[in-house]
Amino acid sequence: MTDPVSLWKIAPSVYLPALLYGIGQGAIAPVVALSALELGAPIAVASLVVAAAGVGQVIGDIPAGSLTAKIGERRAMLLATVLVSLALAACLVVPTVWGLAIAIGLTGVAGAVWGLARQAYLSEAVPLRMRARALSTLGGVQRIGSFIGPFLGAFAMKFLGTDGAYWVHLVAAVLACVVLLSLPDLESVRRSRAANPVVMQSTAAVIRDHLPVLRTLGVGALLVGAVRASRQVVIPLWAEHIGLDAQTTSIIFGVSGAVDMLLFYPAGSVMDRLGRKWVAVPSMLVLGLAHLLLPLTHSVTMLTAVALLMGVGNGLGAGIIMTLGADASPPGGRAQFLGAFRLFADTGNAGGPFLVAAVTALSSLGPAVLFMGLTGWAAAIAMNHWIPPRPHLPE
Repeated sequence: MTDPVSLWKIAPSVYLPALLYGIGQGAIAPVVALSALELGAPIAVASLVVAAAGVGQVIGDIPAGSLTAKIGERRAMLLATVLVSLALAACLVVPTVWGLAIAIGLTGVAGAVWGLARQAYLSEAVPLRMRARALSTLGGVQRIGSFIGPFLGAFAMKFLGTDGAYWVHLVAAVLACVVLLSLPDLESVRRSRAANPVVMQSTAAVIRDHLPVLRTLGVGALLVGAVRASRQVVIPLWAEHIGLDAQTTSIIFGVSGAVDMLLFYPAGSVMDRLGRKWVAVPSMLVLGLAHLLLPLTHSVTMLTAVALLMGVGNGLGAGIIMTLGADASPPGGRAQFLGAFRLFADTGNAGGPFLVAAVTALSSLGPAVLFMGLTGWAAAIAMNHWIPPRPHLPE
């Protein structure tokens, strides 16, 4: 008799480490730019240092897939913990801006390994009928961690200055690894791997064999990533444009993030019950609409309303990219495929803010926000066209 899998059963081995790692990432997110400014960087260069984490994640996606396929999820995450620990230690001692940028980039590489290994493991650990709920919950706990992290970082900084945030990430990453290594693999995964050994393929072969999916659904994931990432840029920029102070902007952004966090499980449940399109398309339509409405806001109340709408749109899509990647991944090259698929989404995540900056430089902020709104609707069209029909789910 098989042991049924539930989200509660996999929580200690999957969700707790992801929560801890997310707390660490959230802790350093607000202070990277401050660290760069302390080292003498101008604002433009400080922004590039912040972007280095996203660039590192893009660079790390394909190697993360290859590494995970070769040595397994646990060992890959152990190496990622070593890498992020060294990178964070470097953040504490480097005397130059570019040294800081390299260290932040390496945290992005480590994050790529962590994220991919968790996704690959969870894709195998749970049955298809609950895959979306499992992966959207993974995305949800990471968001919760990113929400908690800045508060713990702020507490640590009361005693250690900006270095405190990096110490929070370092301790959280080590604790995540300790939890991971202290718990055994799920019985369902051990049985599956023993009963169904697979022939591993090279990364190049996996990408070549699945190029039709990557150049269609992968492009859709890229558009989704770009619109999601632009949300984090356009809200504070538009708030500054209409004259709001930093404290008010932070509150608006936090409320939007709170709404985002509340929707991850409903989103996964809808995907499992009705199909992936029922989440992907509405999410991008709502997020695109919110971008189009943003230039019409001229007060705290109006901006808050649109920010809440953005939170709803982003929250509706919780876990959609991970779920689509898991659906399309082959058993024999799952990690390599996921690395390639995540490359598209992470390129969008890294490129979204650059798109906003480029259009703003050519015209102004308003047209840039409208452009990203149209990009959101393009993502909805792409997802509606390229997401395959709902797979048959066994009872």
